Amino acid sequence: MATSVLGKDPRCPVARSLEVLGEKWTILVVREALAGVTRFSDFQQRLGVAKDVLAARLSTLVEFDVLERRSYRAEGERERSEYLLTEAGRDLGVVLASFAQWGDTHRPTGFGPVVEHRERGTNELLHIAFVASDGREVALENVETLSGPGALPAAG
Repeated sequence: MATSVLGKDPRCPVARSLEVLGEKWTILVVREALAGVTRFSDFQQRLGVAKDVLAARLSTLVEFDVLERRSYRAEGERERSEYLLTEAGRDLGVVLASFAQWGDTHRPTGFGPVVEHRERGTNELLHIAFVASDGREVALENVETLSGPGALPAAG
């Protein structure tokens, strides 16, 4: 496993997430998996990443249950592995959508969004937001971040 980024507080969910997803190629592998890519050669071809780097990133994603490795054999070929998203991997869809929304807003290219998220059935354009339990969208300026029950007690 990679060197820990947790530092003094292993409770930090951002640091724990970065232990799994903190490498550039890792999040790009997840992006491709969310787009339906499952085979090593397809990841390598689409990303242009070195094979050893890709193998390491896939291993990390399998180790942390983001991807599941399954064997398959194409007719007349040797057995190979494919990589399928787990529930944890599929849940990263909203994280990547948030990255894309941020990138389109704060790092625009002038070409417009590469992806759009739309509701099936209505085709309504969607965006990432904080939503209250009653379904209301809450503006970012009205969101406050407080210590939760897992936080360290305040020094006093």
